[in-house]
Amino acid sequence: MTTSVSLAPAAAASSPGAPVASGSSGSSPATGGRTGAAAALVLGSCTSLQAGAALAMRLFPVTGAPGATLLRLGIAAAVLLAVTRPRVRAWHPSQWRAAGLYGISLAGTNAFFYAALARLPLGTAVTIQFIGPLTLAAALSRRWRDGCWVLLAVAGVLLLGLRPAGGAGRPLDPAGVAFALVSAAFWALYIVAGSRASAAVPGRGGLAVAMTAGALVLLPFGAHGAWQVAARPHLLLIALGTAALASVLPYTLELAAMRRAPRRVFGILLSLEPAVATLAGWALLGQRTGLVALAAVTAVVLASAGAALTARTSPAGSRS
Repeated sequence: MTTSVSLAPAAAASSPGAPVASGSSGSSPATGGRTGAAAALVLGSCTSLQAGAALAMRLFPVTGAPGATLLRLGIAAAVLLAVTRPRVRAWHPSQWRAAGLYGISLAGTNAFFYAALARLPLGTAVTIQFIGPLTLAAALSRRWRDGCWVLLAVAGVLLLGLRPAGGAGRPLDPAGVAFALVSAAFWALYIVAGSRASAAVPGRGGLAVAMTAGALVLLPFGAHGAWQVAARPHLLLIALGTAALASVLPYTLELAAMRRAPRRVFGILLSLEPAVATLAGWALLGQRTGLVALAAVTAVVLASAGAALTARTSPAGSRS
C-alpha cells in the first residue's frame, strides 16, 4: 500500500498498529454517504483502540506494562501473519531493514504508552502523546501556520499541569508524563518508518513482520510478565481481547475508512482520539476529568484538526 506522510498529522499518524494513511485517499472527493460511513468507521476505530487500552490496564497488576504490550503485539502479529502470509523469502535486505525499524518504532510507541497508562489517566496520556505527530507535521511543513498548531497543542499539554488531574487530588505523575512524551517521539518515528516500510513492502505483509519484530524487541522486558497469564485463563482472554480491540479491529476499520474518505477528512476524524480517550477513561475506568483537563484535551483536538484541515494536498500516489 502506497503511503504518504502528509502534513495532516492525524491522517498520517494512524493509531500505532494501524495502517499509515494512504496518499491516494486525498485525490478524489467522497460522496456524503461514503464520508458518513468513513466517519462511523473512524470513530469505531478510536473507540475500539481506547477500549483495548482500558482492557489492557486490567493486565498491568499481573503482567506489568511491558508484559501487556508484548501480549498485545505478539497476539496481533500472529493473527496478521496467519492472514497475510508475507513472502519474506523474496525480500531484499532493504525491505527487512524498513520492516525492522517500523517494528522498533511500533514497540517503543506502545510500550511507553502503556507505561504512561500505568501512571496517568487514559485521556491525559493520549493527549500528551499527540504532541509527537503534530511536531513531526510542523517539522515537515516548515510553515508558520503548522508551527502555530503545534504551539496550541503544547499549550494544551502544559494546561494539564496547572492543577491536579490525576484523580483523588493527586498531581500528574512526572514519570508518566515522561513516558507519554517518549511514546510521542516514537509515534513520530512510527509515522516516518511506517511510510518507508509500506513503500518498500507493498500490502499488509510489512505490518505483520513489523509487529513480529516489535514483539521480539519487547521479549526481554515483557516475557516474565506475559508468562503469568499462561496459567490464568481469564487473563489470557483479556489479552486476546486487548489484541483484538487495540490492534486487529482498529486496523480493519481504519483501512476501510481510508478507502471511503479524503485524507483530510480522515485526519480530522482521527483528531477526535484524545476526546474519545477521555470519554473512555470516564465510562470504562471511572476516571474523572476536571474542566482544566477538558480544556487541554479540546486544545489538542483543535490543533490536530486544524493541522489536518490546513494541510497541503499531495497529488495521488505522491509522498510528501
